[in-house]
Amino acid sequence: MLDPSFFSYVTVMSITPGPNNLMLATSGVNFGLRRTLPMLMGILVGCAIQTAIAGLLLEVLLVWMSAVRLPLTLLGAAYLFWLSWKILRSGAPEMREKAQPMTLLGGAMFQAINPKAWLMATNVALMYTVNSGIPVVMIGFMALNLPCILIWAAMGDRLGKHLQVAWKLNLFNAVMAISLVMTTCWMLIEAFRQ
Repeated sequence: MLDPSFFSYVTVMSITPGPNNLMLATSGVNFGLRRTLPMLMGILVGCAIQTAIAGLLLEVLLVWMSAVRLPLTLLGAAYLFWLSWKILRSGAPEMREKAQPMTLLGGAMFQAINPKAWLMATNVALMYTVNSGIPVVMIGFMALNLPCILIWAAMGDRLGKHLQVAWKLNLFNAVMAISLVMTTCWMLIEAFRQ
C-alpha cells in the first residue's frame, strides 16, 4: 500500500517545470502530440527505471552519486546547454526539415542526466520503497507521472497550432531555450554550493 504523501509528491514533482516538461512542451509545439509520444513514453519508462535503480541500489547509489555528482552535473549541464541551442534553432526554416522529435530511447536516456528526475527517483525510493516495494512504487509512479507529462506535451501540441507564424514560433522557442538555460544555471549554482 502506498503512503498518501506518495501521490502528492510524485504529482507535484511530475507536473512542475523541469527539463522533461520543457522538452515535452517544445516537442509538442514543433512536432505535435502524436510525434512526441515516443519521447513521452521514454521519459515515463526512464523515470520508472531510475526509481527501480534508486530503490535496489540506494546505498551504493548514494556513495556513487557523491563521487560523481559534480562530473555528472557538468556533463548534464553541457548537454542541457546544447539542447537549449537546438531548441533556439528549431524554429529556423532550414532546421525544420532536418529536425526530429526525441525517440523513446532518447527520452529514457535523457533521464540519466536529468537532475530533477534523479532527485525525484531517489526521494521516492528513500521514502516509499521500503514499505510498499519497488514494483508497487514503480507502477504508482508511472500512473501518476503519465498524465502530468502528457499535459505538457498536449499543451505544446495545442500551442503549436497558434505558433504557425515564424516569428511567434521563434519567440516561443527562444523563451523555452532561455528557460532551460536558466534551469541549468540554477542546477550548476546548487552543485557548486554543496
